[in-house]
Amino acid sequence: MDGPTKGLQTITMLSQDARLKGRPKLCSDCGFCDSSMRPLMAQSCVFVENRTADIERHIHGRARQTPDEQLFGVYRQMLAARLRPANPQAQWSGLVTRLGALLLERGLANAVLTTRAVPGTRFAPQPFLARTPAEVLASAGNKPCLAPGLSLLDDVRASGVRRLAVIGVGCQVHALRAAQHELGLEALYVIGIPCSDNVAYPDLQHFLELVSRSPSTVAHFEFMQDFSVHLRHDNGQIEKVNFIDIPMAELGDIFPSACLACFDYANTLADITIGYMGAPFGWQWLLARNARGEALLDLLRSDLDLGELTERGDRRAGVARYAAMLAQPPKRPPALIRKLIAALMRRRGPRGLEFARSVIEMKMLRNLHYVRARFGRMERRVIPGHVYAALEPYAEAYAQAFGRALLPEPITTPGIQDTPTESVAQVL
Repeated sequence: MDGPTKGLQTITMLSQDARLKGRPKLCSDCGFCDSSMRPLMAQSCVFVENRTADIERHIHGRARQTPDEQLFGVYRQMLAARLRPANPQAQWSGLVTRLGALLLERGLANAVLTTRAVPGTRFAPQPFLARTPAEVLASAGNKPCLAPGLSLLDDVRASGVRRLAVIGVGCQVHALRAAQHELGLEALYVIGIPCSDNVAYPDLQHFLELVSRSPSTVAHFEFMQDFSVHLRHDNGQIEKVNFIDIPMAELGDIFPSACLACFDYANTLADITIGYMGAPFGWQWLLARNARGEALLDLLRSDLDLGELTERGDRRAGVARYAAMLAQPPKRPPALIRKLIAALMRRRGPRGLEFARSVIEMKMLRNLHYVRARFGRMERRVIPGHVYAALEPYAEAYAQAFGRALLPEPITTPGIQDTPTESVAQVL
């Protein structure tokens, strides 16, 4: 196979309905099923069976042990860093693309599977196999849209690549890890990007049109620890929009069901995860998860400024209130009240690692609620056990909000719905 018959550029420009038509309802279009590895989908897809715990033990050598690891995944080192000098084209300082380029420069990898922008766009993703450091560096910048990167696995095998680096998101990394033994690689380096609520490219354009005064000039944007979206424009100006001011009702159902059934914001099966959520402003958040991840960190170290990871505030009361809001969504308050709430959030809200903990816990709660409401029979296969352990401090708040226990109900009579075959059928 040579990948999707419509071509990657065409696919990534399509609407959500057009690109996911005929696919399982829980599909993030990671690209795995567009390759010749599709017969392994039932054993590899995180939305058929979440095998995070088993893969972690195999890749990282152990299970999660601490409360933070229940949220962030297994790690050996966690720190704040930034590239010196920064790449001006990058979302942050450019650590991800610099690492990919270094792997090629040092001959540790023959190719890097990464994502650039479709020509003529800023954010439409176009997966490709980079063969030179310059190609990797030119792909800098976030593209928060669905991207079928694993459709290039056939190209990897056909081109004779034996030492591969992959820059990917959680659903891609889960499938890759579950099937990596089939690729016959001498070495695989997995650089993980934290990910949440990706959308189809037309829906991203709709979002920018709703929140920005100049959507066509937005070069980068991110949801930040001051509880506002920071939109960086071509001229360098930063536009800020409070989270609470985002008109969610006008956005509509732009998030795919798969993203609302995902529990791996922190990309926990990568060798190294590079994001921003737990770091201070201007820094990036690095988690080296295993020996290979530490080697990747050492490869970067001479190019890094290292900083302190800090934390402030207490997230627990706010996360508990969020559970109640999920059960009974409140009406959108008037503009003046929203302004007051935003000011209070900035003044009293969590920061640093405490902010990262709060975001991940809230997404776990939201997605647990979504799976139970829409795909109840899939709960035991889609939701990994660490989710319940991470949310245990909110068990009472959850029970009060939803009138049921946080833990899944026990299976009283085994039936066909509990088998892998039936689980797949439930989402077709």
